Amino acid sequence: MNQPLPIVCKTKPATDWRQAIPLPLLEAALILTWSSGFVGARFSIDYAPALLVVFWRCVVVTLILLPFVARQLRRTSPVTLLKNAGIGLLAMSGYLFGVIQGIALGVPAGLAALFADLLPMGMALLAALVLRQRLVWQVWAGLFVGLLGVVLVTHGALAWGEAPLWAYGLPLLGMLSLAVATLWQKHLPAAESMGLLPNLWLQCCVSSVAFGVIEGWHGSLAPIPSSGFALSVLWTVGLSTIGGYGL
Repeated sequence: MNQPLPIVCKTKPATDWRQAIPLPLLEAALILTWSSGFVGARFSIDYAPALLVVFWRCVVVTLILLPFVARQLRRTSPVTLLKNAGIGLLAMSGYLFGVIQGIALGVPAGLAALFADLLPMGMALLAALVLRQRLVWQVWAGLFVGLLGVVLVTHGALAWGEAPLWAYGLPLLGMLSLAVATLWQKHLPAAESMGLLPNLWLQCCVSSVAFGVIEGWHGSLAPIPSSGFALSVLWTVGLSTIGGYGL
């Protein structure tokens, strides 16, 4: 679910383990890791507040990655860190809050996933309406065909839940938040771009603060001592976050 923000690494490593894996397997793995976030969100609400799981998900990833990115972060200018932190708030905090809070309020996970799949359409609309970019008709036609394909593939899992009407707007707002972050990152100068792991660490770090404030306002941030809570956090850390970004 955690549809990851495209992060461009300016320095390509000499070897890439993904090159040794057949493309169909990589694509299948990407689909599994992407969809695991929606499954994890629906599973977690049976054991803990949804945003509490997201908070600990971000905290755990931040702690895991810190030893690997500390040196790179020290070499990064404060301005670059600040801009990428803003992108991270939109790409991870805004996106996850919209989608997961919508599911927690009763929006079916399949419908939330469909709203997330509207990301290319959202980016195109923002580029046309906000950035005044002119897109050729072939682009719009391709987006429409892609959207139609998504609807055809996922229609069996779609259902209208019992959430309040306004809650269905949360996944859409989350998708738009990710779209804005993606466009913002694409317009960053090359000198202000960050590598994959430092960017992921920064996004999780600022998101842990954001979700800590949101969830802490309503209750305790202490982890719940249950296997369901632990499994929810480990699932979203390993598959949805590290797996999704790594692929």
